[in-house]
Amino acid sequence: MSDAVALARRRQAVHGWLLLTPALVMLTTFAFYPTVATVWTSLFSRGTRRRPSEFVGLENFERLFADPTFWQVVQNNLIYAGVTIPASIVIALVMALWANARLPAQSFIRGAYFTPTVLPMIAAGNLWLFFYTPGFGIFDQIGGFFGAPSVNWLGQPETALLAICLVTIWKEAGFFMIFYLAALQTIPPDLKEAADIEGASRWDYTWRVVLPLLMPTTLFILVNAMINAVKLIDHLFILTKGGPSDASKLILYYIWENAFAFFDAPAAAAMTLLVLGVLALVAALQFFVIDRRTHYR
Repeated sequence: MSDAVALARRRQAVHGWLLLTPALVMLTTFAFYPTVATVWTSLFSRGTRRRPSEFVGLENFERLFADPTFWQVVQNNLIYAGVTIPASIVIALVMALWANARLPAQSFIRGAYFTPTVLPMIAAGNLWLFFYTPGFGIFDQIGGFFGAPSVNWLGQPETALLAICLVTIWKEAGFFMIFYLAALQTIPPDLKEAADIEGASRWDYTWRVVLPLLMPTTLFILVNAMINAVKLIDHLFILTKGGPSDASKLILYYIWENAFAFFDAPAAAAMTLLVLGVLALVAALQFFVIDRRTHYR
């Protein structure tokens, strides 16, 4: 009997590993191996045909910390994240509350909110490039109607980064709205009826009932928004290419520039590791601090 039990357990273990094999192969190919390769590359110097790469330890990280362009890019990314993340989440929540209400043409409103999400970022960049074009763009046309002067939104450092932020907010708010809308539709209607019986206002019901129940969704959206803050660079290629004077250059674009324009793979690998480390710390903070304040049903 014991041999039969042991054989059954071995078969079960083999069956489990066979089920895990496809996921392990995918993770090893696209996650584990690239991470190890990035760590290894960051420890070597940039190689050329005459001068092969050499082990330099943490020299690439020291060179990054001494690079003023790197700190300018970090500052840009912090501003970009600080503007786009809360704005996208708040606008998405407002749109979801409105789209979930009983309104005429509700399906049209939901479709209109979600339309920017289905557009490729390159197409969205070209669309907004027309909006921002000095003298001919939509914004200048509207401003000119009220007597405002023409503004080169993408061509001056004071407005270039904020113009990029506006495109991202427009693109992401509709995507986040879908998650909020799905979460709102899972809230039992009995809670609204009980709130009405107790005489609670719409604001009290939203603040004390709806928002706490949406906290798991908000946490999920917050994590995704943090990742997107260092992941979305497609529109930079169309709108500014990081200019003018690095005013709109973000960290992932700078990584791409070092790797494929300057052919400095070790510097790009070092920056990639720094980004992964910061994202890991932020995710840990979100899950261990904010998650404790989150109500799960």
